[in-house]
Amino acid sequence: MAERIEQRLEDRVPELEQLERVGLFSRAEIRAVLRKASALEYKIQRRALRKEDFINYIQYEINLLELIKKRRARIGYSFKKEEIEYSILHRVHSLFNRATGKWKDDVQLWLSHVAFCKQWNAKHQLSKVFSTMLAIHSNKPALWIMAAKWEMETRLSSESARHLFLRALRFHPECPKLYQEYFRMELMHAEKQRKEKKEFEKAKMDLGEFNYSEEILNGEMARIVYRDATQKIKGAEFQLAVLSIAKLFDFTQDLQKEILENLQASYADDPLTWEHMARRELDLGSLQPTGRAPKQRKVAEIARREERCCAVFDEAVAAVPTENMWKCYITFCLERYNRKTNSGELKQKRLERTLSVFNKAHESNLLPEALYKQWLQLLLESHLSEKAVEVAEAATRRFSLSVDTWHMRLQVLIQLKREDVTQCFEEAVKHVKSKGTLALWTLWVEWSEGTNSKEDTEALYQRSLRATTPAESVTMKEMYLDWTYRSGGYKKVKKVFTSLCENRPFSIDFFRKMIQMEKEQESCKMLHLREYYERALREFGSTDTDLWLDYVKEELSHPQGKPENCGSIHWRAMKMLQGDLVEDFVSKYTLLQTGHL
Repeated sequence: MAERIEQRLEDRVPELEQLERVGLFSRAEIRAVLRKASALEYKIQRRALRKEDFINYIQYEINLLELIKKRRARIGYSFKKEEIEYSILHRVHSLFNRATGKWKDDVQLWLSHVAFCKQWNAKHQLSKVFSTMLAIHSNKPALWIMAAKWEMETRLSSESARHLFLRALRFHPECPKLYQEYFRMELMHAEKQRKEKKEFEKAKMDLGEFNYSEEILNGEMARIVYRDATQKIKGAEFQLAVLSIAKLFDFTQDLQKEILENLQASYADDPLTWEHMARRELDLGSLQPTGRAPKQRKVAEIARREERCCAVFDEAVAAVPTENMWKCYITFCLERYNRKTNSGELKQKRLERTLSVFNKAHESNLLPEALYKQWLQLLLESHLSEKAVEVAEAATRRFSLSVDTWHMRLQVLIQLKREDVTQCFEEAVKHVKSKGTLALWTLWVEWSEGTNSKEDTEALYQRSLRATTPAESVTMKEMYLDWTYRSGGYKKVKKVFTSLCENRPFSIDFFRKMIQMEKEQESCKMLHLREYYERALREFGSTDTDLWLDYVKEELSHPQGKPENCGSIHWRAMKMLQGDLVEDFVSKYTLLQTGHL
């Protein structure tokens, strides 16, 4: 092994001599490079190879390349690149090849090699990397797309890109993204040829030796890709994705027409189809030249376009009465309403239209649960309080088992300061199962703290502990403790803490809150702190190292503390802590003893 490393270091000598001779590095820096390279070489020649060692070596070489580049720029020297940089580049490629050969499944390693090749313009090497990577990771469409894009955009080889896409489709015959990118590539190829032909004609050159097929120029290859894809991939989403790509090219009108006809013929019942047709009215309107039209005329034109869109959406919800269809309609209305406009009349018209659509969807019993919240926000913003209360009540009737819907209704009632809040809370907890009701109880007690008497709030806290699941009651205990301290003081909270400790489960924060409350007292007693720490350690002593360390710190720093107890606390911690936590505790305890923690 030593002979091999020595040989590798000797191979570096010519480039290092050149670096010193041309003044890029000093002799001391050359020695430092050799020392570092020797240490890195020994690490990658061991029997038990580690990926991190290869990564560190590669990163060191890349940093060296960057440093050379900066120093060249500083002194204005641009010669001897073949003897210096090319030698280092060759070594980095060799390291990457060894690493990817050893850890073939690490895609990130392959991608790092690809990025390095792109950065240093190593086209020939990158072609080899892509070839090897795709042979191993042929199950990843994104890598095929990356390779094909590089062939098309960097090497300007449409033929190679097409070949890669065809190979990829043999492995992934039903991958929508592959077909979309293949379709885009064929259109880019057609556009490139159209531009070439135009330039030749402009220069009045003879096109005899160049064969520009009219079919390719008009995007026939892309049409073939599209037709093949539609036989294997179903759904309006794919059709719309392909259509959006076709719209990027100005010579695809016929192709766009064919895609649109297929979309309407095959997916007439799909909400996405109707949504596209409706939004298309907006785009078609925007194509009409407006020139320097007065402001009112522009506003009227926008209003007409939106009305045409809504007419299509009205037709859509009649033809396809589903929740998704209404969701598309409402989303469109909200988008238009949220657009900025200086016209108050247009803004009001958009608001009325949006509220009307919400109401129609609700009356049809097809308004999705998530959209009720947006409807209520809109009503409250528009100061339609009574309507908001009515809608919230209707939502809870329809989704009577949904915690989120009840929570939403209660927030509306609290915001409007209605008198029937308590009645609504009672109704909510009666309808909803105990599991998952934490949000309701949290809202109820927070509202009660600011509205009801202390006695009523305390009774509500105690009721919430019985009504919630054990896991959810943990949060309620913490809130109960906080509220009791704020409203009743230390003596009251100590009694509540003692009573709450009778029923598990607890959280670590529950005990830490009580410890903090004790510390805030003028006469903070170590006896009480020990009681709280001991209770906490009974629950979390096997999983929390910081709790043990805080206990030790308390004994050391408190006026009534007993430093001699630290030894027994340490011994108990070593016995109770599990697995790697013991080592973690020992290291932190050592730092504490030496004053570094």
